[in-house]
Amino acid sequence: MSTKLENPSKELKLTAPLSGPLVKLENVPDPVFAQKMVGDGISIDPTSNVLLSPCTGNITQVHPSHHAVTIMTKLGVEVMIHIGIDTVSLKGAGFTPKVSEGETVKPGDELIEFDMDYIATNAKSVLTQIIVTNSEHVKFEYSEGIVKAGKDVVLNLCLKDNKTEQANSNSKFEPVVSKPITIGNPTGLHARPSAMLSHCAKKFCSEIEIVCGDKKGNAKSTTAVMKMEVGNGESVIITARGEDANKAVEELTELICNGLGEDVVSADTISECLISEEKSNTPKSDNPNELLGIAASPGIAIGNVLRLKKEVLIVEEYGSDDSSVEEEILTNAITKTIDSLKGIIENSDSDESEIFEAHIELLDDPELIAIAKGEIAKGKSAGYAWQKAYTQQVSSLASLKNELLAGRANDMRDIGERTLRTIIGIETKQTDIPENTILIAEDLTPSQTATLDRSKVLGFCTVQGGASSHVAILARSFDIPAIAGIEERIMEIADGTPIIINGATGLAEINPSEERINKVKDELLKAKAKKDDALKNCSKPAITVDGHQVKIVGNAGGLEEIEQSAKLGGEGIGLLRSEFIFQNRSSAPNEDEQAKVYSSMAKTLGPERPLVIRTLDVGGDKPLPYLPIPKEENPFLGERGIRVCLDRPKILRTQFRAILNASKHGTIEVMFPMISSLEEFRNAKNILAEECEALDVPMVKTGIMVEVPVVAAMAEQFAKEVDFFSVGTNDLAQYTMAVDRGHPKLARLADGLTPGLLKLIAMATDAAHKYGKTISVCGGIASDTQAVPILIGLGIDKLSVTVPAIPTIKAQIRELSLEQCKQIADKALKQESAQGVRELVDATCLNK
Repeated sequence: MSTKLENPSKELKLTAPLSGPLVKLENVPDPVFAQKMVGDGISIDPTSNVLLSPCTGNITQVHPSHHAVTIMTKLGVEVMIHIGIDTVSLKGAGFTPKVSEGETVKPGDELIEFDMDYIATNAKSVLTQIIVTNSEHVKFEYSEGIVKAGKDVVLNLCLKDNKTEQANSNSKFEPVVSKPITIGNPTGLHARPSAMLSHCAKKFCSEIEIVCGDKKGNAKSTTAVMKMEVGNGESVIITARGEDANKAVEELTELICNGLGEDVVSADTISECLISEEKSNTPKSDNPNELLGIAASPGIAIGNVLRLKKEVLIVEEYGSDDSSVEEEILTNAITKTIDSLKGIIENSDSDESEIFEAHIELLDDPELIAIAKGEIAKGKSAGYAWQKAYTQQVSSLASLKNELLAGRANDMRDIGERTLRTIIGIETKQTDIPENTILIAEDLTPSQTATLDRSKVLGFCTVQGGASSHVAILARSFDIPAIAGIEERIMEIADGTPIIINGATGLAEINPSEERINKVKDELLKAKAKKDDALKNCSKPAITVDGHQVKIVGNAGGLEEIEQSAKLGGEGIGLLRSEFIFQNRSSAPNEDEQAKVYSSMAKTLGPERPLVIRTLDVGGDKPLPYLPIPKEENPFLGERGIRVCLDRPKILRTQFRAILNASKHGTIEVMFPMISSLEEFRNAKNILAEECEALDVPMVKTGIMVEVPVVAAMAEQFAKEVDFFSVGTNDLAQYTMAVDRGHPKLARLADGLTPGLLKLIAMATDAAHKYGKTISVCGGIASDTQAVPILIGLGIDKLSVTVPAIPTIKAQIRELSLEQCKQIADKALKQESAQGVRELVDATCLNK
């Protein structure tokens, strides 16, 4: 529905935004404007080049190409000013906006400055249109002749008496939803195609919306469609509800496919272009029965495909006339959602609870709630207001350059939809999941993942996401095989199709033969038997057949994992991610709080099993609400790890004192993250020494994370001063390969078995042993059975692995020989790629 005009029989005068002769709209050389598809108004052939506001109002849109601006007046009149014809194709060249969305303007305020010569040369015309987009309730008086900017009136508007419409009866109809339609318009849905769409939509009595991802708009409003900023190649869905909904969806779909009055590139050609553009970055298989993605959660699963379709939630735009009623609905829904999240947390392990505690923080965001209440104040329903608020936040997060932070958009979408369902009274639809299901989806939310029936869902694949997403973390904690960032064609596979997925390699096999299925089943049975045997013997040390012992310790993020590590044969904790104490709270933990946690952990392990505590490792990629860090272009290369703590020594000193007090209860060692220079290490160690002296306690062992390549290159210098090295292969791979390890397209390049990375580990190992120091690996490859023989062969003394992997890694080492591992490591360093290294290990070791 178009925006309604209030205050009947009111007049509004629009002054000239530019100087120049007036031109009737019917004479503009563009049928969309001439036929008044966008709305009624007038045109100016400008002689000035600074666009002025014709009225008082709020800026509701500045077009991304800066050639058009929309103003909403207090009387509800929506005025769009469009500079030139076909100027969207200039992509902003020649235009300089002077205002931004949300600003209030008055007559004569500067809106846009433009280069008239450039536009006249590169566009069809400089004629500028002043259009009232909701003109159905307006009577127009048009001026004539030459006008002067900011002085003369160009349109005199008389607002007609607008009686309140009867309650819309469309709500009794079920919504009709189109298939996804790819936008082929070269510059997307700008003014002309948007006007064509809304002009056609107005023919139908049904309510009609256009949806693009998390964005949606009233298809009958040109401005609403334009504000969605739908670009070329993006996919939209038309939803309609009413007696003529089917016909509306059919006609609008055809209209969009035909280009809405413009020449378009066909959807097939667009797809080919997009595929061609991404070929070099996105892993794809040449085998039609194989699909590649990112390894998200290890394990192999055999089952049948079930595609999970995304649910479209329909909300009414207008609610009660009393805004306090709508605010109460919103507040109650948020409270219920928080209560339901707390219920999940109570029955979750540490990984799950951290994720859903973060969801509560997202839901309690004052900016999010302020946006929703602002919309309610405009007369919108609680559901409409909330949907607009959280989708804005989703879009903002998704647009961030940092892939890890952008991935949090899925968490915002999750809690947004949870709350919206409560507002509109829709229960989450429970998909009927058959036995032996491999779930396939564009994306899964953490809530969907947490509530999967794990007796039926054996694994899943998602087109979006990466290995660092919360969904992937949940999959690993549930021990469910999962692949992220898989090829899009997986969504075309029919439900019920047999599939094998390998979450450790990112490979999905479609329509495997009976022979292949039986072979994999046999392998799974053997693997289960080995896993059971490893668990039975988990307390035995990891000693190779020729008598070489490797210490196996765990990576932990809480007391629960430390307790589990002890039960599974862990010989200590090689990496305690201490930031878990600092997260999901409004202020930093004090010394006593931290000391109590560290003490309980040390007591659990006892004096024979060391606890290595990594000092607070946060930054722009892992922000804390009470530790503000300026926004950075690339947080992974900015304030992070030890850099943050040295810049805020009070936090570091408090943590040191807590650690030293806890060291009375066990063997505790300290490790500094993100070290990139000797100066950083010395400064941190000096602060620790000062706190030791103040407390009159002995110095604890101090080591560093080897995760910046320069440290491996200078390993000899560092080895003279540190007590131990611990290689963080996840970040070391990221920095060595110049690849964000959470990137959905490039993450596969950051493989820890890349020969160049192995050489850096070898350099650090040789330096450590030369000066009698120990070295461990605490990154992802420590738990990778293909990497273990190589790491042992390179001389790694200790492997710090994910807690569930402890028995398996110890059992594997007991079947290896040190001499064999040295030979494999030597050959691995000479390989050309990580794939070559993995094939070498498979051929010489794992398959024996």
